[in-house]
Amino acid sequence: MALISFLGFTLLVGIISWWSVRKTDETSSDGYFLGGRSLTAGVIAGSLLLTNLSTEQIVGLNGSAYKDGLSVMAWETLAALAIVVTALFLLPRYLKGGLTTVPQFLAKRFDVTTKTITSGLFLTGYVVVLLPVILYSGSVAISGMFNVPELLGVSDSTALVICIWGIGIIGSIYAVFGGLKAVAVSDSINAVGLIIGGILIPVFGLMAIGDGSVFGGLETLMAANPERFDSTGNPGQEVPFSTIFTGMMLVQLFYWGTNQQIIQRGLGAKNLAEGQKGLLLAAFLKILGPIILVLPGMIAYYYFEGGLASSDLAYPELVRAVLPKPLMGFFAAVLFGAILSSFNSVLNSSVTLFGIDIYKQHINKNAPEMTVVKYGKVFGVCLALAAMFIAPLIANAGSLFNYLQEINGIYSIPIFTIIVVGYLTKRVPAIAAKIGILSGSVLYIISQFIIGPKMVANALAEAKANGITDPVELNLVEAGAYPHYLHVMAILFISNIIIMLTIGKFYPRKEPFQLEYTKQVSIEPWKHVKIASGFIAFVVIAIYIYFAK
Repeated sequence: MALISFLGFTLLVGIISWWSVRKTDETSSDGYFLGGRSLTAGVIAGSLLLTNLSTEQIVGLNGSAYKDGLSVMAWETLAALAIVVTALFLLPRYLKGGLTTVPQFLAKRFDVTTKTITSGLFLTGYVVVLLPVILYSGSVAISGMFNVPELLGVSDSTALVICIWGIGIIGSIYAVFGGLKAVAVSDSINAVGLIIGGILIPVFGLMAIGDGSVFGGLETLMAANPERFDSTGNPGQEVPFSTIFTGMMLVQLFYWGTNQQIIQRGLGAKNLAEGQKGLLLAAFLKILGPIILVLPGMIAYYYFEGGLASSDLAYPELVRAVLPKPLMGFFAAVLFGAILSSFNSVLNSSVTLFGIDIYKQHINKNAPEMTVVKYGKVFGVCLALAAMFIAPLIANAGSLFNYLQEINGIYSIPIFTIIVVGYLTKRVPAIAAKIGILSGSVLYIISQFIIGPKMVANALAEAKANGITDPVELNLVEAGAYPHYLHVMAILFISNIIIMLTIGKFYPRKEPFQLEYTKQVSIEPWKHVKIASGFIAFVVIAIYIYFAK
């Protein structure tokens, strides 16, 4: 029954997505990559939410909550503030310049080489980190919920590979051959199902520990471990409170404001007002994200008495334990849609970056638009295949969500730095941007993968030599041996800005940069954008104050 409902709902979403795009003009690169710049606020919001709500979030963040409690909600609640900043300051500039990709702005502001380097960094991060993590985490969830090893009579590792390739092939078909509008429409449909299904998991989980009562379960959970309901993280946890004032906001601003995977939804808006309404609706709903992405992990900690072999098993094991069997197929289908959403959006963004910023720019400058789309699709297929081969190798990566965020720092902060400097200054030259990207990436790699591990290993060895064996104490020793990676990101962000401004002072560009209005879409802002933004910021701050211990 569960398998039938899973297949039925998945097929229904596919049919609706195909029907919605079958008459769309996909004969140009604009139609393929941006859905003809026709996305409305509702589609943008739904697409943004489901793009973000994939299993690297659902499985990974709930796994982090299983370990550390409520403090990891920073990844969700602070995202709302970053989306507000994007709606107020970044999206108007993107649409004013008629941009198709974020690196296109860098070509206008600096030069084509800067754009190409940035596109290459995005693509490298997507294929080596993000796409494989999405495939791996999604396969862990689907395999665990359906008990695929027992269903197919294969080992856990074989079941994982089967799920990875199944998700990868289906996702590639959606993204590569459907274009952004097919992805956005399927996202919006699945977003409704995911919100409903996602809320059902903590509801049934609380009922399971509260003798049938949701509020009774919540009281039991809070009474058993009140220290885990603290919005301010402690040293040794994944999100210490101090990090939300340093690298956390930088990561959020990069992800929601400059990451092609995300901002492409805003770039496809029919006008600025629709784009701002879509972004702010998504921001408000992100405030509710911890109910789906944090609370289940905390329930799992109580339900399984902290005894799971891996924190990343918290969510799929809780789903299998508390969700009624008739609903299992529906929720698995919705979760499958969430997996496809993130995979689709990253892949579609990769196709966009390659087709417009690399193929059209460097390989065949005179290529007609359909040729650009064709070779973009070919590249997308190759990228998907590479990700499917890499995904099984992530099994030993440790905390999935923390791993993803730390690795992303190799390219996220350097790119965000040059975009910020590009927008806020007019005379910083192209050479400064190139140095900023390279220095940011190289210094982060040296810090996190050479100096940091060495200092942590030395500190742990010294602690053990002094007779410290308690895991909690060793964790604190490890946390104090080297700055948290979010602090490192903030340090490098400031350092790169200083480097770029110094170069700009001594070697300024000859003419100040001016962003011209291309008049492709209306950039008249939504009349309530400031009021809505202020309300969202107030709610986020109030939540933090309420749960602070």
